[in-house]
Amino acid sequence: MSEEEQEAATGETPETAAEASAPETIPAYNPEDELIPIEDFLKVKLRVAEVLEASAHPNADKLMVLKVRLGERVKQICAGIREHYQAEDLVGKRIVVVDNLKPAKLRGIESQGMLLAASAGDEVVLLTTDKPNVPSGSGIR
Repeated sequence: MSEEEQEAATGETPETAAEASAPETIPAYNPEDELIPIEDFLKVKLRVAEVLEASAHPNADKLMVLKVRLGERVKQICAGIREHYQAEDLVGKRIVVVDNLKPAKLRGIESQGMLLAASAGDEVVLLTTDKPNVPSGSGIR
């Protein structure tokens, strides 16, 4: 099909068709964004957590409720990953969590931390350890 025939049939020029199929670009770092001093960052306690249980949040379509172990402690975390992960696939994973976040109620269920995940477009990927023998509760630095 010639370019003219394609444009007549679809209403798209080769340029607009290429733009529509191009992958989403990740925005570059903007030096005008607010920068924080290292002292503020050091207040955030990141730790390795082992997922013990995972289930769908009963009052929210996008949330999942996780029980995670951080050394000798167990915490509950609500996370917006339900559209991206099956509960049974999370059990046993070692993920990275914010351990010193104030608890918050999310749709009636207390969340005692936050997991870290990367996102690009519609894809969400949990941050995990690359070696399975890292003990739960280990600090991230």
